[in-house]
Amino acid sequence: MLTGDIKNRIDQVWNAFWSGGIANPIEVIEQITFLLFMRRLDEEQTREENKARSLKRPLERRIFPEGKDPRGRPYADLRWNTFKGFAPAEMFIVVGEHVFPFLRTLGAGEGSTYAHHMKDARFTIPTPALLAKVVDLLAEIPMEDRDTKGDLYEYMLGKIASAGQNGQFRTPRHIIRLMVELAAPTPQDVICDPASGTCGFLVAAGEYLRENHASLLHDTKLNRHFHHGMFHGFDFDNTMLRIGSMNMLLHGVENPDVSYRDSLAQEHGGEEGRYTLVLANPPFAGSLDYENTAKDLLQTVKTKKTELLFLVLFLRLLKPGGRAAVIVPDGVLFGSSTAHKTLRRMLVEEQKLDGIVSLPGGVFKPYAGVSTAILLFTRTDSGGTDNVWFYDVKADGWSLDDKRQPLLPAEKLGATATGLTPEEHAKNNLPDVLARWRSLHPLPSPPGEGRGGGAPAVNEAPGVYSEELNRPRTAQSFCVPKADIAANGYDLSINRYREVVHEDVQHRAPAEILAELRRLEGEIAQRLDALEAMVK
Repeated sequence: MLTGDIKNRIDQVWNAFWSGGIANPIEVIEQITFLLFMRRLDEEQTREENKARSLKRPLERRIFPEGKDPRGRPYADLRWNTFKGFAPAEMFIVVGEHVFPFLRTLGAGEGSTYAHHMKDARFTIPTPALLAKVVDLLAEIPMEDRDTKGDLYEYMLGKIASAGQNGQFRTPRHIIRLMVELAAPTPQDVICDPASGTCGFLVAAGEYLRENHASLLHDTKLNRHFHHGMFHGFDFDNTMLRIGSMNMLLHGVENPDVSYRDSLAQEHGGEEGRYTLVLANPPFAGSLDYENTAKDLLQTVKTKKTELLFLVLFLRLLKPGGRAAVIVPDGVLFGSSTAHKTLRRMLVEEQKLDGIVSLPGGVFKPYAGVSTAILLFTRTDSGGTDNVWFYDVKADGWSLDDKRQPLLPAEKLGATATGLTPEEHAKNNLPDVLARWRSLHPLPSPPGEGRGGGAPAVNEAPGVYSEELNRPRTAQSFCVPKADIAANGYDLSINRYREVVHEDVQHRAPAEILAELRRLEGEIAQRLDALEAMVK
């Protein structure tokens, strides 16, 4: 967890960037990302040098060559621990004229996804003083601690969300964590986010696995899968690819596949049926021209709407048996077009629609007020929908206005908070969402892994499953049989199935009301007579 001192230092650097003429928060993050990458390269080579020295062997892998770069500067000067000691003016020359050209040559040589995304790195820090300030900040942060590195980057990414229109790149962290908890990744999963942005979903999935399946990092095969085969993110913004890759690195994933891809425009022959879990909040404002849309998507549903095309994409990417937890706008649930209805019927009849979590309209404020839902489904290609579980989230722990202030202490926020009182539940429904979902979809309980053995206690309570299945439709969550959904034209809006509680009002008998009116009439007449007597 970041200390207040580190946060204050980051805030100072952030303000320095703004006063120095860099007002775009994405550019600020990008420049810091380049410097973090340089620090990582130096640390890697130092590790290799120490290994070679202790084993008394030649250096197996050299990142910084011996000798001088094309401009005559010793490669040793390009290492983080060397140039951070230079005077600001000299550091500015070394970083701008030597380090960044070196970064751009690494794409083919170093071989990692991070190196690949550095090929068009550009140095835009405007002054030596600002560069020295940023380097001093990063040099003082203990980067050997994965949690500190990850929290540092998350804190900086949070500034994107507080900086206006760029917040569209960021799904609230507690909503991401809820979706990951609902999906419950396993050590064998192959996870994809086709609109990865800063890789928030992939990072959260990695953290979930570390917490709940700690032994995977001690198994050679699973460890390699975790670092080199589990995580896949697509984006068509090179800046986001760089930022997302660094976010994964700082959260301890060595070589994720974070690559350039226009998910809706490119054909998916090589990706079809490749993944076991899709986690995503794709962009769903706008539409595409048919000419620019992948033909394999249009073969399933002919539409220009991006939110529908992404749903088709998710199904195409998943293996049979693969599952998805994705955010969709409410219009997907009840839209009346042929494409809307076709896709909903497909999810219910041909696949397995597991659940729909309706989110409050203010979850994405101040950037968007659109109502959304989390869609939970499994690709089967053979049906399997029995009952669809609905949950109506009224509160997510934060105010639903543009300020989005926390309504509870930090330990009472998020989906994994425990011991909430009824009053606290009214401000944060997310733990209840997870508990009720787990009563229908219990976690496996392998011995000796995270959380005392796997599933939370709610799974062990007798009758919990049937209680959730048989809740009345007046409750906050309830299940709807497939037949009812089909009878309603595959409308998936929770309001279509919710029943409203009508209060039992006791009505008085007409004769009693009439007698009361006559009594009041007599009293009024007496008072009028008394007033008239007083006037005379």
